[in-house]
Amino acid sequence: MATINKVKVEKLVPLNDTIIVSDMEFTERISNGGIIIMNDDMKSAGIRPRWAKVYAIGPKVKDIEVGQYIMIAHGRWTRGITIDTPEGEKVIRKVDNNDILLVSDEKPNDQTMSDKVY
Repeated sequence: MATINKVKVEKLVPLNDTIIVSDMEFTERISNGGIIIMNDDMKSAGIRPRWAKVYAIGPKVKDIEVGQYIMIAHGRWTRGITIDTPEGEKVIRKVDNNDILLVSDEKPNDQTMSDKVY
């Protein structure tokens, strides 16, 4: 049964230059040196760019591919919607393609920091 918060999806086809991402992390992170960076979501320290995996792209998107990781400027994504796919449950978001800062073929270790304090 579909609800407003969870939708069953067999196939997702974005229109035009739409970019849909998944796997955006809002939890604690661990640096290469083993330092635990506490969960900063909903705090002033959480104002920073974030990495996400490209889940689907529209036909007019030329510079990125599904499966790549993109760094998105802070706040330039929609609220997440949970979808139930054949691969499992995912939280997806639409991102503003003008605010993509970096692209990576591999999952980056998120070392981004804010200039804000906790």
